[in-house]
Amino acid sequence: MKPNDSTANAATVADNFINQYGKARFKRFLKLLQQNTSGEEIAREFNVSRERVRQWKNAFGHMVQTYDISPDILRLAGLK
Repeated sequence: MKPNDSTANAATVADNFINQYGKARFKRFLKLLQQNTSGEEIAREFNVSRERVRQWKNAFGHMVQTYDISPDILRLAGLK
């Protein structure tokens, strides 16, 4: 899939979401994602399946994981 196709698909999914739930709920959904709220909690709040939440999440962005090193360890290594 070309990047433009992916962006167009995400916009279509977002438009459908907004049409069904409204813009305020769309903003709420995005905020819940940013807060790392579980898919189960989001599904309950929106009265949908966890699978539907997973589909929305995949359409609207992607997961980024990082490793957070303890400040004590960084000091020990002389990096902080």
